[in-house]
Amino acid sequence: MKKLFTLALIAMAFMVAPSVNAQFAGLQKSPTDIAYAKADRRAKPTIKVIYSRPQKKGREIFGKLEPYGKVWRTGADEATEIKLMKDYKFGDKTVKAGTYSLFTIPGEKEWTIIINSDLDSWGAYSYDEGKDVARITVPVSQAKETIEAFSIGFKPVDKGYHMVLGWDMTLVEVPFYN
Repeated sequence: MKKLFTLALIAMAFMVAPSVNAQFAGLQKSPTDIAYAKADRRAKPTIKVIYSRPQKKGREIFGKLEPYGKVWRTGADEATEIKLMKDYKFGDKTVKAGTYSLFTIPGEKEWTIIINSDLDSWGAYSYDEGKDVARITVPVSQAKETIEAFSIGFKPVDKGYHMVLGWDMTLVEVPFYN
């Protein structure tokens, strides 16, 4: 009787497993993540970035998958969203507190970083340069090892933060100053 019960449980597990997995078939292939700039773990953030994290998966990324000189959504899926909780100096311009899209134009030696007022767009397909709030150009550096998933992080610097973008062997630091 005990064996029969065990066999019945195993059989039921095999019947249920495919239907459970089917419920998750439509999940994002590039998971959404959030990066925060804040003074310490418990502090409220002063910058928040919501983005999707595409994976390298053995592909050549910049110059191939993401062409040089073309506007990129800075991640996957929806355009990356950046929320400034206070005014920040971005290049020679002050960007007011608010929520914006973050676009980039990758280059071999430098990237153009774009803060744009258009929100909730899919990718960069409807990118409108006329809605740019500010643009800066920053140098590219090489990572010490391959970064498998596109990543955004913040590091504190004197009078602000550097937002660090990294994927494959590429690193870019974007300055935000108080």
